[in-house]
Amino acid sequence: MAAERKTHASPNEQPDSSRWYLNRSVGTSSIGPHLDVSVIRKFHRHHLPKYSPTRLVRLPQSISHELGLGQIFAKEESLRAGLPSFKILGASWAIFKLLVLRFNLDTSDPSIPLDAIRACIRNEETQTGSRLQLVTATDGNHGRAVAVMARLVRVRAIIFVPKRVGEGAVKMIRDEGAEVILVDGDYDRALYEACKRSSEGSTLPDGSRTTSILVQDSYVEGDAASPIPGWIVDGYSTIFSEVDEQLDSNALDMVVVPAGVGSLAHAAVQHYRHPRSSNPAIFLVEPTSAPCINSSLHAGRLTSVLTKGTIMEGLNCGTPSTLSFPDLKAFVDASVVVDDSATLKAMGMLKDVGIDSGPCGAATLAGLYAVLGPSVAEVVRNNRKDELGLDAQSVVVLVSTEGRNTWEHRQNVTRDTSPLAISDPVKLAQALVRISSPNPDLSMGSEKSEGENAIASYVRDWLLHHGFEVHWLERTKGRPSVVGVAPGSHPSFVETEPRPKSILLTGHLDTVSLASYNQSEDPLSGAIKDGKLYGRGTYDMKAGMAAFLAAAYNASLESHRGDIIVACVADEEYSSLGTREILEAGWRADGAIVPEPTDQQLALSHRGFVWVEVVIHGVAAHGSRPDLGVDAIAKAGYFLVEIDKYAQRLSQGPRKQKGSVHASLVKGGEEPSSYPATCHITLERRTIEGETIESVQSEIEMILSGLSTTVPGFQYTLKMGMSRPPFSISSDHPLVQTAEDAYRQVLNQDPVRGELLAWTDCALLHEAGVPALLFGPKGFGAHGADEWAEVQSIMDLTDVLTKLVQEWCK
Repeated sequence: MAAERKTHASPNEQPDSSRWYLNRSVGTSSIGPHLDVSVIRKFHRHHLPKYSPTRLVRLPQSISHELGLGQIFAKEESLRAGLPSFKILGASWAIFKLLVLRFNLDTSDPSIPLDAIRACIRNEETQTGSRLQLVTATDGNHGRAVAVMARLVRVRAIIFVPKRVGEGAVKMIRDEGAEVILVDGDYDRALYEACKRSSEGSTLPDGSRTTSILVQDSYVEGDAASPIPGWIVDGYSTIFSEVDEQLDSNALDMVVVPAGVGSLAHAAVQHYRHPRSSNPAIFLVEPTSAPCINSSLHAGRLTSVLTKGTIMEGLNCGTPSTLSFPDLKAFVDASVVVDDSATLKAMGMLKDVGIDSGPCGAATLAGLYAVLGPSVAEVVRNNRKDELGLDAQSVVVLVSTEGRNTWEHRQNVTRDTSPLAISDPVKLAQALVRISSPNPDLSMGSEKSEGENAIASYVRDWLLHHGFEVHWLERTKGRPSVVGVAPGSHPSFVETEPRPKSILLTGHLDTVSLASYNQSEDPLSGAIKDGKLYGRGTYDMKAGMAAFLAAAYNASLESHRGDIIVACVADEEYSSLGTREILEAGWRADGAIVPEPTDQQLALSHRGFVWVEVVIHGVAAHGSRPDLGVDAIAKAGYFLVEIDKYAQRLSQGPRKQKGSVHASLVKGGEEPSSYPATCHITLERRTIEGETIESVQSEIEMILSGLSTTVPGFQYTLKMGMSRPPFSISSDHPLVQTAEDAYRQVLNQDPVRGELLAWTDCALLHEAGVPALLFGPKGFGAHGADEWAEVQSIMDLTDVLTKLVQEWCK
């Protein structure tokens, strides 16, 4: 028997407190009237097809020993009443209760025949002329469970599903006879649409009206009086009642439950927070991409979060259940968030012992390892076990809520080769080039781009399969960035000398237009000819990205004290949404490498830029009336001549690094027979260190104001547009020195230092306090009609980066 749980504060608050929550004052009183689970179980036995208690599987002693526990069991819900999830337990009971009460049947009899309920439904429809339908929102399993019950009682089901849910899950719902409506957005948006449909009703193609009832496991605005969420929670109690019987004489010390909106966790609280219970600790697990319960527990109030992509689709919820959260806040002992890579590993461990768990189910084992696993510092493990009342004799049950077949991998990252072969940087570069990723903000005319979604999904899956922690960031819809982490072996909160250093390897997923590529060639071929890898984005910068991904993986296989972080970001070709989002989310490192195309030089600087919008004003008039019109385009010519002189002055400046200016866009006039009222000119001013948007504005303003005094009728409007700062790093910075040493050791030659003319995200990293260095492959054709990178250079770059990372993070 485990020791009594403590409720005092832990003496060691750790930096991962936002991922880990411990309730300092767990309620000890009873939650309320004890639920009579026997009635619910009788209903499940009588009405659910193929019902039988699911397995309680004891995990190998090696796992229990590694976590410092006595026995660990998994309650396997991979096949519950013919469905791959526990969800049918709650949906079936709630729909049964709803219909029994609606038709004034005997609520104390859980064995009422479904035929009797069907007859009542037909009678009501005949009398009212309105057809009953059930409506819900789902990430997969709940919707399928509602569809099954709707089919059994012979009513329509309308299921709202986020588009991100896989086609296989959608097909399974449709196969149950339900109508599926795909929704742009996340689960919360799908729930909003389901609520709207249920409140408004609808008219069927045959002209008949419908009466819609929302079957959801959480309250929604304006529906707090609905008993349905509570009935769904009650239905889940069958799981814990079965666990009690299956454990027999083994007292339970902790139950680990996936959180979602909190309904299953609420069922655990209802079941175990009674005097007759052994009062085990209740521990919840969520994905890092959707920590709504964890965030709410930390805040002490119900909190919504912005969700992101995760393989734990059933837990990808942004708002906790308003019904469940008060009891979770009072009675849950702890919660933790886990990333997809940890869950993927846990799926493999469970499969090895014969449990075919999906990611939501395996999250419970991942959560247990996150707080008690060998990678956690011993002092932290001991404190947590003490707080939870656990020891080497403790009995723990993990609720594995779904089967593996509910998870669809978005891409087969191995493609035509093996997982090990895809770690080859050249093959990886080919795979990246073959995924179209033009920046949609640069798309012109009929060309349409879906942006970075496809390539971000590929990179995410590649990182997962190579053992990285993975984080998906998508503040701007459709513009995702991916961060992968190979954590260092040294805990960041333990001070030692020398302090371990982390490194960030980062590059952009987007490319410029495919339309500008050589029309006689396939821009996505990834073909290799004469030692060159061809395709749009090869040189800028998918070859560099493949090199740093492979290098990060290679370096992660060796011992490293510091964290190895990779970031594959959106939108560098336009406004750097991805890098700005990652920095604003708090990602930092002691040094960064950006493998933009530098022709294998170590580039220590690049210029910044300012975009300037100038409008030259004229007066519109008929082309035959020069006495009335002022030609804005002709007046703009004076300005363009001055810009040419300005550009010459900049090119002749005394400094080695020089600024530049050019007119990028000129637009004016409406038709040949009219004097143009305006001429719009866009300038790009490339800046060097010491130049700012203010100094550029002053220089342009001086030119314009001078023309307004010397050219009759010259009028203008000046507007400063987007700007990005220049970047530089000192040649004696330790990052540069480490890179040069790695270069010499790997390639047996001295590196060449240089400057990159184009702007890169290095400037944003530098502004955020992250020292950065540019080092990329040899090649040609960035933004050009033909683009390629040297195959040998990709391999050389990978080897140098591997050595650099190993030395920096050792």
